[in-house]
Amino acid sequence: MNNTLKIALIALGILLVGAAGYGLGSHNQRGDAGVTSAAKAERKLLYYRNPMGLADTSVVPKKDAMGMDYVAVYEGEAAASDASDGFSISVAKVQKLGVQSEAASWRELHQTLRVTGRIEIDERHSYTIAPKFEGWVDKLYVNSTGQSVAKGQALFDVYSPELVSAQREHRLAIQGLAAMQDADEDAQKSMQRLAAASATRLKNWDVADALATGVKQGELANPASSLEAARVTFRAPVSGIVLEKKAIQGMRFMPGEGLYQIADLSVVWVIADVPEQDIAQIRLGQAVQLDVAAYPAQNFAGKVGFIYPTLNSATRTVQVRIEINNAQALLKPAMFANAEIALGSNSKVLSVPSSAVIDSGTKQVVLVRLTQGRFAPRIVSLGKRSDDYVEVLSGVSEGEQVVTAANFLLDAESNLKAALSGMSSAVLPAAVVPDLSQAASSQLKTVAVQSKQLPHSVGHLAQGVLEAINADGTVSISHEAIASLGWPAMTMDFALANVALATAVPIASRITFELVERKPDEWVITKLQVQHGGH
Repeated sequence: MNNTLKIALIALGILLVGAAGYGLGSHNQRGDAGVTSAAKAERKLLYYRNPMGLADTSVVPKKDAMGMDYVAVYEGEAAASDASDGFSISVAKVQKLGVQSEAASWRELHQTLRVTGRIEIDERHSYTIAPKFEGWVDKLYVNSTGQSVAKGQALFDVYSPELVSAQREHRLAIQGLAAMQDADEDAQKSMQRLAAASATRLKNWDVADALATGVKQGELANPASSLEAARVTFRAPVSGIVLEKKAIQGMRFMPGEGLYQIADLSVVWVIADVPEQDIAQIRLGQAVQLDVAAYPAQNFAGKVGFIYPTLNSATRTVQVRIEINNAQALLKPAMFANAEIALGSNSKVLSVPSSAVIDSGTKQVVLVRLTQGRFAPRIVSLGKRSDDYVEVLSGVSEGEQVVTAANFLLDAESNLKAALSGMSSAVLPAAVVPDLSQAASSQLKTVAVQSKQLPHSVGHLAQGVLEAINADGTVSISHEAIASLGWPAMTMDFALANVALATAVPIASRITFELVERKPDEWVITKLQVQHGGH
């Protein structure tokens, strides 16, 4: 009996201890829950921010164009968000979107400049045959344009009374000089001067060689042969092509009249028109590849030989002369040619793929992959370009991964550009300021101090009917009362953040749209869509 009583008392004591512990635990749990609930109740919701880090906020929950939920920002989280770097996307979505990136690295940038030119003769190898005395064309040896001639080949014979008179004068001076060998010194010097003057006259007429030949053969000593000696043969000064022939057998010509034009086409020029903005990249000696329509399967090699010093004000181009070896005479003057000039140098520069750059018109931006699923936009300064890469002067460091391809960029590009362009005109919420280069960050801070009184860009949802799309790009909407703005129902004209927002929306459709105050009293629609089942 005593044992039974002891067992009962022990069991009762265990039950009392357990009940007390349970009550204390329940009290503590309820206390913790109360503290947590109180803490949550004390947190003040500021706004919902764009999950992509764009300059877009909302006072109500919403989704972006990609279906991602906007992130709630509480009063206690705003400061922490200030230090955040870029924006995050889940790894699964990054893989689904096909994001690709490449590291910024040092490369040699080589660019090909493509221009059009025309083939012309080498002016340094072009010659005109023009007698310096009056006469008649006695005989033609080359009688057609386009005929090939060799250097020294006979072209035509001429007869000239002036030439006969000059030759006779020179002959008499030579005969007199020979007859006065025993005369005094003064007489001999006078006769020598007369002979030298007559010889110089013939030399200036380019007939001294013919005269020398006649003297050697004794023709000028015989009056019967003087007429024959008066006929002078003109020969080709170079090997080439007869480009122009004005000489006709029996015709009379005057001093200086061009009778033949001969050009050596073994080397030709290509005169190319280079745009003004590209002329600084052209250097003498740069390699050039050319092709012409007549020989589509054949390339011709050349080099830049001269850059003309003047600019064509009508076309804003500078002429560049390219020298081409034409030993096979395939290239004809006046042909058109397509030239590819190799630009660039052997020095390496920090560069990124051209596809990584988003150009807003006033600034250039790249997206840098920070970690797996985290990105940040960077404003960059660009230098020279190649076909696939562009030099980065500032904004990106060597080894940083820049996004080169992603489907979401096509949809987000316009929003991203709008966000970046708005950085210098309004203060963005702390949670959506992207990580910029040091120079851009300091500029943004300066603007923030100057415009710290400006309100945050907060979106307001509304409903209504699309009445019209105006010619100036605005839309006319009959909207219902907007409680968040305190506006009654009315019909108003609104500007669109992107004109494409209303392109697929029929007139008279019931719509849901979002408003943002871009400037004081300037309201812009950032999102517009047709209500399901509503017209």
